[in-house]
Amino acid sequence: MKKNLILLLVMSLSAVMLLSGCGTKTDTGNPGAAGTNSGELETTGTASGDSETAETASEDSKAAGDTFKVGMEAGYAPFNWTQMDDSNGGVAIEGNAEYAGGYDVEIAKKIAEGLGKELVIVKTEWNGLVPALTSGKIDAIIAGMSPTADRKATIDFTDNYYKSDLVMVVKKGSKYEGAASIQDFKGAKITAQLNTFHYTVIDQIDGVKKKTAMDDFPAMRVAIESGIIDGYVSERPEGVSASAANENFAMVEFTDGFETSDDDTAIAVGIEKGSDLSAKINEILAGISEEERASIMDTAILNQPAAQ
Repeated sequence: MKKNLILLLVMSLSAVMLLSGCGTKTDTGNPGAAGTNSGELETTGTASGDSETAETASEDSKAAGDTFKVGMEAGYAPFNWTQMDDSNGGVAIEGNAEYAGGYDVEIAKKIAEGLGKELVIVKTEWNGLVPALTSGKIDAIIAGMSPTADRKATIDFTDNYYKSDLVMVVKKGSKYEGAASIQDFKGAKITAQLNTFHYTVIDQIDGVKKKTAMDDFPAMRVAIESGIIDGYVSERPEGVSASAANENFAMVEFTDGFETSDDDTAIAVGIEKGSDLSAKINEILAGISEEERASIMDTAILNQPAAQ
């Protein structure tokens, strides 16, 4: 009887241990499985996240590669100006609600189309254009910029896309309106835009009162109207623009004008040193006839905002 009781107790304990063992295995197994599943989900999630991030990065890279970012002042009519809508072919300016229009914009459109890229206009102060190019913020400068020797030391230029003579903008009715020679401006208060060759040629006028260079053309126009200056040097399209936009201004063309080099009066696309865009842009520019270029400029002069 005692043996039977002991045997019964042993069997009972064995059963309990067996059940306990099964329970422990099951309890341990489930969290382990859950942990494994969680780990698998986490790994899968991370892989998915990496895939999505890589895909987004690829799309961003593709988007960046599909754009042609062009820097310009958007304040040098008729070459470029700022307007509030997309009328007359205006292109949205990156980062704000404004649009850019003008001769440079139309040339930039043709280049972007030829490159198979989307044109993006980056409005940039004149003095910031070259730094923006060399830092990679923009792909090209199309801003009525001349390929001077000083600039060529820092950036490259394409073939010319415009060439123009220098003129003087004065107040209508002033004694300088009928000038035929630059020497007729002896004693006159004359200036030009900062960091342009326009400012350097003023020294060719004997006895001129060379005033401090100014940041932009709107500022010079205000200076003429207020009597701070008697005139400023510019290229012919801007002179036509100024006199067309404001009846108080007159453009003076010379029979005995400024001595300039071809690089000074020409306008080209600024690109980064060694850029592979050079050959392709030159090919595109070669496809724009002189007649078409003249037509584009005439249209730009006609469409420019009165305030520019």
